[in-house]
Amino acid sequence: MKVIVAETAGFCFGVRRAVDTVYEQAGEETVLKPIYTCGPIIHNEEVVKDLEERGVRVLDEERIHESRGGTVIIRSHGVGRQICEELKGRGFQVVDATCPFVKKIHRIVQEESEKGRTIIIIGNAEHPEVKGIQGWCRERAHVVETLEEASKLTLLADTKLCIVSQTTFNYNKFQLLVEIILKKSYDSIVVNTICSATHERQAEAKQLASKVDVMLVIGGKHSSNTQKLYEICRKECNSTYYIQTVRDLNPKWLEGKRIVGITAGASTPNHIIEEVHTNVRVKF
Repeated sequence: MKVIVAETAGFCFGVRRAVDTVYEQAGEETVLKPIYTCGPIIHNEEVVKDLEERGVRVLDEERIHESRGGTVIIRSHGVGRQICEELKGRGFQVVDATCPFVKKIHRIVQEESEKGRTIIIIGNAEHPEVKGIQGWCRERAHVVETLEEASKLTLLADTKLCIVSQTTFNYNKFQLLVEIILKKSYDSIVVNTICSATHERQAEAKQLASKVDVMLVIGGKHSSNTQKLYEICRKECNSTYYIQTVRDLNPKWLEGKRIVGITAGASTPNHIIEEVHTNVRVKF
């Protein structure tokens, strides 16, 4: 059996930077303990559990008012301006590990909304990154994720738009949704804020899935970018399976197969990818 692991599988720059920041803070002996992350540092239960064992606690954004003091690390998804101000106001030392690509979106929507443009975010309204982006807009932003939502979007005729995207959104779908919105003839500027690493990961996953008998997509069950990888691969290979760790691997999936492809979301540690790779290669 031949096993091919995608070169782009695993931690992206922003996630690695955020995770390294938490481990560095957890390893320091300072008077600013305890250490919190503002929400789970990444959508990977294995990493979150390991950090909890090191004394790092997850601080729910909605319960910030119940805590005071210590160090809070902003995860790569980022948070809104109001949350940043509230954290500082409650005496926390804030360590900002927001992905630089997400920070760029914050600057764009802040500047363009202050100029009077209505912000359209292409993405999942429930995703923490999108919620954070909304928190930097002067007025309420509109979030569009589906063709139906794009088609139904109706604003005043003289509305000026600035369209951005969640960094992990599907590139092809982003283009399609933007096309629908532009046909409405609003005065619009479009900024493609999909992370280049995300686009490369999705493109490689699609190509790999089209050449294999079985495709394994590894990532946390709450990982948006992993879910999108799964959807892309599933269109190319019917035998595509979404797993979190090697424990989820079903031997029956691989029976009689010649080529297995493996990719992983941006929040999947290398050791989990290696465990799956080794298990498939050795046992099958």
